[in-house]
Amino acid sequence: MILSLVDEAAATGAGFDRACEVVGVASKTVKRWREQNGGEDLRRGPKTSPAHRLSDEERKRVLEVVNRPQYRDLSPKQIVPLLADSEKQYVASESTIYRILRAEGLLAHRQRSRPPASSKPKAHVARGPNQVWSWDITFLRSPIRGAYFYLYLVVDVWSRKVVGWEVHEQERADLASDLIERAMREEHVDPDQLVLHADNGAPMKGSTMLATLQRLGVAASFSRPSVSDDNPYSEALFRTLKYRPTYPRRPFASLQHARAWVERFVRWYNTEHLHSGIRMVTPQARHEGRDVAILAGRHAVYVDAKKRNPRRWTGRTRNWRPVGAVYLNPVHDRRNTPIAIPF
Repeated sequence: MILSLVDEAAATGAGFDRACEVVGVASKTVKRWREQNGGEDLRRGPKTSPAHRLSDEERKRVLEVVNRPQYRDLSPKQIVPLLADSEKQYVASESTIYRILRAEGLLAHRQRSRPPASSKPKAHVARGPNQVWSWDITFLRSPIRGAYFYLYLVVDVWSRKVVGWEVHEQERADLASDLIERAMREEHVDPDQLVLHADNGAPMKGSTMLATLQRLGVAASFSRPSVSDDNPYSEALFRTLKYRPTYPRRPFASLQHARAWVERFVRWYNTEHLHSGIRMVTPQARHEGRDVAILAGRHAVYVDAKKRNPRRWTGRTRNWRPVGAVYLNPVHDRRNTPIAIPF
């Protein structure tokens, strides 16, 4: 079978070495088969299956769990810790669930990822909440063609919590300034402790905004012009927002409709969304310091699962230690260690 595929590919103009590479066999191996044993493929594959493989019943159980209404819109990265938190159970590892879903044709990639920028702006590090914030503005479609509502979102880099948001009909520096000042008041941010990062848009660098930041003692940080990768936390948040299953496919009917939807999204994102960047806990839990106890509970579930079936674990259990410092656009030293301005 392998030799016939190689011959067919070569007959249609493909190179011999390339044809062997595509079918997964070295060209020297194919030549040896032709010289020995009449050209037959002598590979037989494994004679026994791994002792720790999932049974057919366990595979069906995995598919049943991941296709439940509360899990079917989530990735295995979210399902596994959510099962450990809410149901105190472990059905399989993330990689196993991905493998099963791939075999069943239940995986899909949403979009291509952009390569990282070659250089970064000034770097900062957060070791706790309310030390580094990132904010930006995105468009929300309105019922009038060519007109938009403007969503202002402020996210805490360390906890990923949305600490402030507003939806307006205009994009103005004074509106952004009022939002930042209100968010700082609600979060009880002390003067001189906060870095606020944004891109180079007019509202971000307007005189009203800069005057407000100076008055509040906030250090301003900006991305390079036309480089969205310099503001990754806000961009990732906008991507999460616009890929939500509940995000309207049609324009928002009114400003009130847009505000109501964003309010529901922020509530879900802060209190229910298990964020992959902070060990799959909610931003609110990390912001309040509750992630330590949650992750300790998950670790206990994994240790218990390994004790019950040690053959399915080839090494340590999954790392559920809380995430430490979070870097915004860090540079790296020769040992690939992030370097940033500490607080």
